[in-house]
Amino acid sequence: MNSFEIRGGTPLIGSVKPQGAKNEALQVISAVLLTPEPVTINNIPDILDVNALIDLIADMGVMVNRTSRSSATFQAKDVNLEYLISADFKKKSGKLRGSVMLAGPLLARFGKAYIPQPGGDKIGRRRLDTHILGFEKLGAKYIYNENDHFFTITADKLEGTYLLMDEPSVTGTANVLMSAVTAHGKTRIYNAACEPYIQQLCRMLNRMGAKISGVGSNLLTVQGVDRSAMIGCDHTILADMIEVGSFIGMAAMTGGDITIKKCNIKHLGPIPDVFQKLGIELQFDKDNIRVPAQKHYAIKKFIDGSILTLSDHPWPGFTPDLISIALVVATQAKGTVLIHQKMFESRLFFTDKLIDMGAQIVLCDPHRAVVVGHDKQVQLRGNTMVSPDIRAGLALLIAALSAEGKSTIQNIEQIDRGYQYIDERLRKLGADIKRV
Repeated sequence: MNSFEIRGGTPLIGSVKPQGAKNEALQVISAVLLTPEPVTINNIPDILDVNALIDLIADMGVMVNRTSRSSATFQAKDVNLEYLISADFKKKSGKLRGSVMLAGPLLARFGKAYIPQPGGDKIGRRRLDTHILGFEKLGAKYIYNENDHFFTITADKLEGTYLLMDEPSVTGTANVLMSAVTAHGKTRIYNAACEPYIQQLCRMLNRMGAKISGVGSNLLTVQGVDRSAMIGCDHTILADMIEVGSFIGMAAMTGGDITIKKCNIKHLGPIPDVFQKLGIELQFDKDNIRVPAQKHYAIKKFIDGSILTLSDHPWPGFTPDLISIALVVATQAKGTVLIHQKMFESRLFFTDKLIDMGAQIVLCDPHRAVVVGHDKQVQLRGNTMVSPDIRAGLALLIAALSAEGKSTIQNIEQIDRGYQYIDERLRKLGADIKRV
């Protein structure tokens, strides 16, 4: 098992380009199953989760021509449905959260699909109700095998319907959306997620022959088309907004000066505003964001003078994937903030590691933490830590980069699942980090 060794206290200086968006990649790569024609996808992040999904669909019989680590052409001409009931598929798909999104396109094109219990991060319960209920509304039936924790979903014919999502789940919306594109008649998906990832998926599906309107809203209307109408296309993945936020946090915590290039700023939503509320100065130049060196940054208060609360919320609210980053950034700010993570009940448990490093944090309950910033008067102390999930792992890495002395982060496979070549890219910015 690999670890990162970091000697902190060095300001990060230079420029960096964010990778392609992980969450979008998992969706659009799943969508290639909707057509037997070639689909080319560009700006693919070279990370464990995405590579595992590409390997999985290749095992299913999809032809994969990876022209570079960031571009590939997929052709799902001969999909081996028998592989989907094999022990190998169950083992590999059960380790990968993104594999659940294979169900929608498989159901749309072949009338059958299989879903394992979700793998991936250990950040709380990740239920599949939204996916299954959506498929049922479209006319599918499912059987759950308690022995191998596997769902078998079948549908002789999918029928368009009015569908009220029980939660605005990104993966749930993507799955139901992909299954609805070939359903007979019109499907209206209300309370749909509307993150940039979903908007990008909708645009790609429309280029493939689907008829989706309401893109960018929480009411998506899908006019079903014949399976044979789905064709190939080219698609380019957006910059990863989670990486953009992560590099903003790194610059602020280390007192560095970082320019983040080609950020797709118009798709970042409230992310820049939230970091500005934490007192971080941001300079915008076309599609680039510069985070200049600051000796201090002060958390803003509400207009009535009360303590700021930062909370996650379905888009266009603040993404839950950046809550961990905002929390660690606040540990060196001037002022106090209440961090309220609403979605996952285990995501804030990594704060005990920050407390061991000297951060002033009160974990009120599994969803709320009060952070009292040091105003950079007291440096965090280096420590040995274990990465519990992708985002908390990166937050601990940011803490280590700003800390005094040596830190060791174990289980960095979690970080590698979401951030490509992170140690190499940080070294180019001046970080003292090595993989051991």
